[in-house]
Amino acid sequence: MVAIQWGALAARTLFFTSTHPHQHAVDNSAYPKNAQDAAKALQEWYDQPSGLWKTTGWWNSANCLTVLGDLALADDAVGQAIGIKDIFQNTFYNAQKTVATADKLLGKTGMFISTYKYEEHKHKPFGKRKAQGFPKFLNNFYDDEGWWGLALVRGWDATGDAALLTAAQTIFDDMAETGIDSTCGGGVWWSKDKKYKNAIVNELFIALGASLASRVPLRKDSYIRQTVQNWNWFKQSGMINDKGLINDGLKITDKGCVNNGMQTWSYNQGVILGGLVELSKVTGDQSFLAEAVTIANAALKALQDEKGIIREIDRCEPNCGDDGSQFKGIFVRNLAYLHKVAPHDNFRDAILKNADSIWAHNRNSKNQLGINWAGPAEAGKGPTAATHSSAMDVLVGALAATKY
Repeated sequence: MVAIQWGALAARTLFFTSTHPHQHAVDNSAYPKNAQDAAKALQEWYDQPSGLWKTTGWWNSANCLTVLGDLALADDAVGQAIGIKDIFQNTFYNAQKTVATADKLLGKTGMFISTYKYEEHKHKPFGKRKAQGFPKFLNNFYDDEGWWGLALVRGWDATGDAALLTAAQTIFDDMAETGIDSTCGGGVWWSKDKKYKNAIVNELFIALGASLASRVPLRKDSYIRQTVQNWNWFKQSGMINDKGLINDGLKITDKGCVNNGMQTWSYNQGVILGGLVELSKVTGDQSFLAEAVTIANAALKALQDEKGIIREIDRCEPNCGDDGSQFKGIFVRNLAYLHKVAPHDNFRDAILKNADSIWAHNRNSKNQLGINWAGPAEAGKGPTAATHSSAMDVLVGALAATKY
C-alpha cells in the first residue's frame, strides 16, 4: 500500500492486503488518446441548443458534463482539444431553460424510472422548447439538483468560471434549507414531495457541501458543519448494512426509520467515496479516508465478477434501464478520486482492467461504448450517451491513475 498524500496516517488504519497488480495490455500513453476519442464520440450526442445530450435524461446529462470536466482536469491538452470551456458555458446557459417537467417513479428494488418532458412553443415551429425549464438547475428532485451541483463544481475547477460555482452554492442552499427535517432523525429528502429519504441524495449533499467548503473560503466552516452533521447521521441511519454496502434508502415505520433492504446499487457505493475524499481534504481528518476505503473494498468485492469486470449489483446488464445504465461509471469515477489520495493496488487494478476491457471489447466502429464492459457494445439497446459516459468515466479514471 502506498502512503496517503495528506499527512501521516497509521498504516493499520487503511491496511489492505495488496494483490499482484493487473498487467494491463494498454500502454499508458494510449489512455489520453482513448479518452479524447471517447469524448469526441460522446459529443456526437450533444444537442447545442439545449446544452444536453440526446438519448439520455436530465440528471444523466449532468454526469456527461462531469466526466468531460474530469477529463479536462486529468489532461489539460485534451480538455482544450475538446473545447471544455465552450461546452460548460453552453450547457450552463442553455440547459437550465430547456427541460420543463420532471417525474420519477420508485421501483420495488429502488431503481428509479425518470421521465423528463419538454413543452413546445405555441405558434412556433415544432420542436422549439419553451425557455422556462429548471432555472438555477432547481426542480422537484433533490438528487437531480445534487448531480448538477457537482457538475458545476467540476466546471469551476476546469474553467474558473465563477458563475458555475455560484450556481452550485444556490443548489446546495436549496437542498439544505428546504430538504432537511427531523424525520428519521435528519437527512435530505429525495424529492420535495417528502415521502422518501434515501442514500444517493444524502451522498450528493455530502459530496457537494464538502466540495464547496474547499472552494468558498467565506462559507467554509458552515459547509463543513452541515456536511459532517449529515455524514454522522448517514452512518447511524441504518442504510449501511452488515456487509458494509449501502442500501437504497430508509423505510419509515411507526417505530422509526429502518433500512428498506432495497438494492445496493453501485452508485450508492460510489458518490460517498468522493464526498469523504473532499471531507478529508478540507478538514485534514483522514479518518474519513479510512471509512471510504472500507466501503470501496466492500463494493469491489460485490461488484467485480470472476474476471474482475465490474457489473451492476443485480447483474442487470444489458437491461439496466435508462437510469441504471449510468450507475457503474459513477462508482468508478469516485473510486478514482479515492485512489488518487489513498492509493491501493486493487483500486488501480480494477480501474485499469475495466478500462482495457471497455476499449478492447465494448466499443463499436464509432468509438461508442455500451453498457456491458466485457462487451459487445451492441448489447441491449446499444450505446447511448448514458452507457457511453459511464464507460468513459472508467477511461478517464485510468488516465488519471497512470499519472501517479
